[in-house]
Amino acid sequence: MPRKNDLHEVVIGALKLHGSYRLPALRLGTPKKRLVVASGNAFATGKIVFADEHAVFADEGQYQRALQKIPGIDGAVVISASGQKDASGIVSYLKERVETYLLTCNGDSAAAQLLPKDHVVVTPRNPEPITYNTSTYLGMILAKTGEEVMPILDHIEGEVKPRIPPDLTKYNAFYLIVEPEFDLAREMFVTKFDELFGPLLTGRCYTWRQTLHAKTVVQSERELFISFGYDNQLFGYEDARLHIPLPQGAGYAAMIAVGYYVIGHIQSQFSPWFKWNADRFEAWQKKVLP
Repeated sequence: MPRKNDLHEVVIGALKLHGSYRLPALRLGTPKKRLVVASGNAFATGKIVFADEHAVFADEGQYQRALQKIPGIDGAVVISASGQKDASGIVSYLKERVETYLLTCNGDSAAAQLLPKDHVVVTPRNPEPITYNTSTYLGMILAKTGEEVMPILDHIEGEVKPRIPPDLTKYNAFYLIVEPEFDLAREMFVTKFDELFGPLLTGRCYTWRQTLHAKTVVQSERELFISFGYDNQLFGYEDARLHIPLPQGAGYAAMIAVGYYVIGHIQSQFSPWFKWNADRFEAWQKKVLP
């Protein structure tokens, strides 16, 4: 069985990949009201990529109703790293009703073949274990934000890595604090905790302003508060706080890369629950998804 890297190793590989080429332009049409269809962290990625638009967001179970019930939708984009699974059926449905684009990492996928080439935007990816989707969505976000990649990598290796505690296993819960400007990254971090740890480790994520509102009524000495770019002097026990700096002028790509890197180090210090179960899950998923 090929070795499955921990998430922090995959982050480094993703940054090296995206720093090696010129990011593509996101030419995805200019509708007045765009429908963005995605699931999982592709959904969260869509919110980041189209945050400056009056867009409608829906997953694979909601998009038909959204198109039927919300007036004014005149274009759509489907975000799917693989372009497989539900993507081809969604594209097939949408393209008969509105101008439809695909944002993907697989230009040869079934979904991509349903659209003209100029309606498919492809960002590169590395091979990664199932569900990691780090190089995939990071590439899409970088194409939107235009952040320089190598300074993010240098910051992680020079400023973040040395701050990772050598023993995180004394904690059974992790509370990530982000600045309000990175609110849309919270969903991605919580999803990553779900994927890597399931019910075995608790992972929460809020902005520091949200944390002021009754998130710490019940406290535990075994919950580590990890703050990103925010100097936490308020939340959690004083000896259970970890401050992780962000690069100067950080955008969403830097925030996600740094956050995933830290989560990957948490993963590496606990039992390899994900690695024990990933192949079984992948086989099961292939049976139940198209």
